[in-house]
Amino acid sequence: MYPVPARIEKIRVETEDGLIKSFYLRLLEEKPFVHKPGQFAMLSVLGKGECPIGIASSPKEELLMFSVFRTGLVTDALHRLSEGMVIGLRGPMGNGYPVESFCGKNIVLIAGGFAVTTLRATLLYLLENRKDFGQITMIYGARSPGLLLYRDELKAWQKRKDLNLYLTVDREVAGWDGLVGFVPQITEKIAPSGKESVALVCGPPIMIKFTLPILEKLGFSPQDIYLSLENKMRCGLGLCRHCNVGPALVCKDGPVFTLAQLKRLPQEY
Repeated sequence: MYPVPARIEKIRVETEDGLIKSFYLRLLEEKPFVHKPGQFAMLSVLGKGECPIGIASSPKEELLMFSVFRTGLVTDALHRLSEGMVIGLRGPMGNGYPVESFCGKNIVLIAGGFAVTTLRATLLYLLENRKDFGQITMIYGARSPGLLLYRDELKAWQKRKDLNLYLTVDREVAGWDGLVGFVPQITEKIAPSGKESVALVCGPPIMIKFTLPILEKLGFSPQDIYLSLENKMRCGLGLCRHCNVGPALVCKDGPVFTLAQLKRLPQEY
């Protein structure tokens, strides 16, 4: 319920337009912060308020990492802060991906734009425990190369032989030698098998809308498709009820849901 102080150890600009920055935080209290990939936290700036942000760091990383898109009052205030300053942090909140249940299965991560943040945390967890999982495939797309996050890490991941990473941009751009096309199109082209596999999808609603039928066509069952509705998070506790999808509250019951769960709810996502 109460925020704890966290010092900004490092700030990194992620995109060429400067609208997304990653903040690396160190808690100033010794209370342990134990989270699962897919969870989120509330970040607060004194006098400005707080906002929900997905946790981009894996549970084993020393610093907590949050990639913040400047889109409102609180996020604008965060972007104006400097390294060494202190903010408030409340969390972890919500559920995460049930990564322990993925052991022995093939994993397909599908990310669009800014929503790659919690899938970064998930991918790092999978790579840290690589022997526990089958084939790992990641499809990540953005409007242009300069809007892809974590570019240094992407380069390192592309060199790994135990990870299939596919990067795509919406339209051809001079100097880009990767894939071109929207994420659903690339997913259909790559055609990962749904046999003994789970798919984790996080991105804009329009991307999710057109990706889900493709996954089902490829043989992924609804209970093995996991979606993050983090774009609907609000107070973090489910008290304001602004995050509801029918009777479900994203802050409390999510943000991670299976497609099977969402099929029983109104299609508000």
